[in-house]
Amino acid sequence: MTHDQKEPTATYSQSEAPSLKTETAAEPKKRFEDLPPAAQRALLEADERRKQIDAKQDAMPDEINGRGGLEPTRYDDWEIKGLTVDF
Repeated sequence: MTHDQKEPTATYSQSEAPSLKTETAAEPKKRFEDLPPAAQRALLEADERRKQIDAKQDAMPDEINGRGGLEPTRYDDWEIKGLTVDF
């Protein structure tokens, strides 16, 4: 497809420009009890894994003059600011 140079492109003023915003009504937040059983099980298992990771983190000795913050290998992979870093 080629663009015909003789045909001008549409220009819009600031007030006429089409908006990309989508206004949707906020859906009510689902309660845990409303979720299917498989989803409930998955959430409970994820919560248990988080508790195990936190317990492992709390059991580690404090690092002296370290970088501070949470242990970057707490999810068995190097992580900084929520991003996994692979060397």
